[in-house]
Amino acid sequence: MASEQGIVRSIGRKYRILVVEDDPSAALEVRAALEDYGFDVECVSSGHEGLLRAIDGEFDVVVLDRMLPDIDGLSILSTLRNIGKRTPVLILSALAAVDERVRGLRAGGDDYVTKPFDGLELTARLNVLLRRQSSAGAPSTLSVGDLILDTSMHRAQRAGQTLDLKPREYSLLEFMMRHAGQVVTRTLLFESVWNYHFNAQTNVIDMHIGHLRRKVSLNGRMSAMIHTVRNVGYILQAAE
Repeated sequence: MASEQGIVRSIGRKYRILVVEDDPSAALEVRAALEDYGFDVECVSSGHEGLLRAIDGEFDVVVLDRMLPDIDGLSILSTLRNIGKRTPVLILSALAAVDERVRGLRAGGDDYVTKPFDGLELTARLNVLLRRQSSAGAPSTLSVGDLILDTSMHRAQRAGQTLDLKPREYSLLEFMMRHAGQVVTRTLLFESVWNYHFNAQTNVIDMHIGHLRRKVSLNGRMSAMIHTVRNVGYILQAAE
């Protein structure tokens, strides 16, 4: 999978993921899967160090091994929640029994993935947690140049003119505005806006982008804001 440069915050930095995993091969596998998808990953191999980094570091999600040699993963999770640390935690564990998954979620985990894991599933689950966080703290109005999106009213305007957007076009525009100035790939758009795995044979992304591009430019009366990056994806930026 090509690197997904679109996995960034609206302020322009990549999402930061802390991986607490004592098994070197498992840590390497997790790092490779997440970095390939465009995340900024930091790995630590002990529960003690993981707890300190989770408390002091500014991470968007913590991927936490359930069984660590020095501090049990659930003890780390309980400590984080008891001190008011609300960073989403995805538990990664070889313990697949239902009661173990329930224990992890009751301890304050936000998701639970069992080993061996699939890299696509892991990144998809992380994206769900990140979208949940973004929605909880997201502003109700997004603006890029003279393009304004009111997420509470589901209304988009360019230079004061309301854009007549279909639901999928609105979702696509909102996603691109939240990642303004960043190249977003077709894969990322398909998996984030459509919630499907990308099929390279489909032209659905290009079709919707074409319609959206025309509407945002007010049918050519104003400068284009959505541009194609050849062989990579698209970028939305303020008109010059």
